[in-house]
Amino acid sequence: MPLVSLLPPSLFAGFGLGFSLILAIGAQNAFVLRQGLRRQHLFWICLTCATSDALLIAAGVLGFGSLAQAFPWFEPVMRFGGATFLIWYGARSLLAAWRGGEALEAGEGGGERPLMPVLATVLALTWLNPHVYLDTVVLLGSISAQYADPLVFGLGAVISSFTFFFSLGYGANLLAPIFARPRAWQVLDVLIGLTMWAIAFKLIQM
Repeated sequence: MPLVSLLPPSLFAGFGLGFSLILAIGAQNAFVLRQGLRRQHLFWICLTCATSDALLIAAGVLGFGSLAQAFPWFEPVMRFGGATFLIWYGARSLLAAWRGGEALEAGEGGGERPLMPVLATVLALTWLNPHVYLDTVVLLGSISAQYADPLVFGLGAVISSFTFFFSLGYGANLLAPIFARPRAWQVLDVLIGLTMWAIAFKLIQM
C-alpha cells in the first residue's frame, strides 16, 4: 500500500488550502522572489516567513476550537463568513485574470544588505498585512474546525507554507522568467479563483 494513502485526508486538505491562499500576488512574495534572485539571506528569509505563518496558523487552529465549544453559534457564523470571504477572494482572482497585466518585477543589482534590516522588512511585510490574519487565523482556523483532526489540518497548512517559501526563494531563478509574463499570472489567478470557489461551496454544504 502506498505511503501516501495512509496519510489522513485532512493533511492534504490543509496543505491544499494553505498553498492556494499563499500563492496570491503580494508584497511578501515579491520580496522573497527578489531576494532569491539576489541570493541574499535566503534561508533566514524563507524560515522567517514560514515560521510566522506557522505561528498564525497554530493560533487559528487552537483558538478557534475553544471558541466554537464555548459559543455554539460561533462555528456557523465563521463558516459562512469564511465562505463569503472565499467567494470574494475567488472573484478577485478571476477579475485579476480577466484584466491581465499583472507581473512580478524582481529588482536587480545592488550590494548585499545586512541581515537584520532584511529580516525587519520581511517581518513588517508579514505581520503588518491585515490579510494574513484573515487567511491564517480566521479562515484556516474556521475550516480546521470542520475536521475531526484539526491539528492535522493545521499541520498540512504549515507544511504548505514551508514548502512554498523555500521553493519560491531557492527556485527564484527558475520562476522569475515565467512569472515575469502577465499570461502566467492570468493562468495562476484562474486556478486560485476556481479553487477558492470550490472550497466555499464545500463550506456552505457542510
